[in-house]
Amino acid sequence: MLSEKKLKGLALLFTVTYTVSYITRINFSAIISEIEANTQISRTLLSTAVTGSFITYGVGQIISGICGDLFSPKKLVQTGLIISVIMNFLMPFCASPYLMLTVWCVNGFAQAFMWPPIVRIMVSAFSEEQYKKMAVRISWASSYGTIIIYFIAPVLITLLNWKAVFLFSACCGFFMIILWNKYCIHIKDIPQKSLNKENPSQKSARKILLSPVVIAIMVSIILQGMLRDGVATWMPSYIADTYHLGSAVSILTGVVLPLFSILCTQTASFLYRKKFKSPVLCSAIMFLIGTISTVGLYFTSGNNAILSVVCFSLLTGSMHAVSSMLTAMVPPFFKKYGNISTVTGILNACAYVGSGISAFGIAIVSENIGWQFTLLIWCIIAIVGTMICLASIKPWENKFSNNA
Repeated sequence: MLSEKKLKGLALLFTVTYTVSYITRINFSAIISEIEANTQISRTLLSTAVTGSFITYGVGQIISGICGDLFSPKKLVQTGLIISVIMNFLMPFCASPYLMLTVWCVNGFAQAFMWPPIVRIMVSAFSEEQYKKMAVRISWASSYGTIIIYFIAPVLITLLNWKAVFLFSACCGFFMIILWNKYCIHIKDIPQKSLNKENPSQKSARKILLSPVVIAIMVSIILQGMLRDGVATWMPSYIADTYHLGSAVSILTGVVLPLFSILCTQTASFLYRKKFKSPVLCSAIMFLIGTISTVGLYFTSGNNAILSVVCFSLLTGSMHAVSSMLTAMVPPFFKKYGNISTVTGILNACAYVGSGISAFGIAIVSENIGWQFTLLIWCIIAIVGTMICLASIKPWENKFSNNA
């Protein structure tokens, strides 16, 4: 087994890796309003690149999950980083939305080879309690990456242009490749048998994956993906359209989102580890908070920019917490079947089905019908997600309470 020092080193390495993964993934979404303003490409056309990347990321999650149970997780992560760096470097040279779509779809697929292999390593290397703590802390990396992009992007746009954001991201990815190869040596110290299937029972695993409660969880993940990534993608555009702020200022408001995400995921983690022991119950609570936020946003829209940003932040924060519970805490329940990486990939893919639908759908609805109707749709999605999670609490406990 690894020493405590090596385990902490691995956790730090995974956190930095996932941070860079987010930097090289969400940068397009963060500056889409600036690209729209400077290229005269329509919001709907630009959104196809975001939607396409969500789709390829989702499909890639399943492929990555399966590969993560069969091949070296170290090499999978390294390959994903290399391809992502290349795609980020190419983006500034894309003159048409169709080239952007192609490059960003490839980037989405490459990004999928990060989280499932990392989860596989963590479940193998960490004890159950260590995993519960570390998985949440490492998931904060998405917030760290978001903070960095939403801080740096306005500065680079002001000093240079939107293309500099992609070049900055490519540089971050390049240095991460060097760090990954230098410090992931500890992965070799994990006993190989722990990276292999412990009690293979593929038939039983597939049966449980197709059970009503797990399907309900997948639907819940799709709904949170629609709210989490869709809202994060289009909040700067909403702020710019509704309160008539410049794109740089609107992008900067996005810095608040990850701060609430950390707060909400930490709250959900505490409730899960210390109070309820059920990821589904904790998700129901977070969905309820998201519902309250969307309703508040709907009825106060256009009145106060700060209040809108707070509502947006609480909504995305609660959805990050739902994601943490359902995509990070659920997979270990499948440890006995030996396909944690596959399950992680499938659950994560569900999130990006929702993300893809939302990214493109919000662009169409907001442009053609308006933001008020878009906010109403978000309210309905949050309410449905809350109801599904509440209805799934008892079935989850009946099926998995003895499998933790």
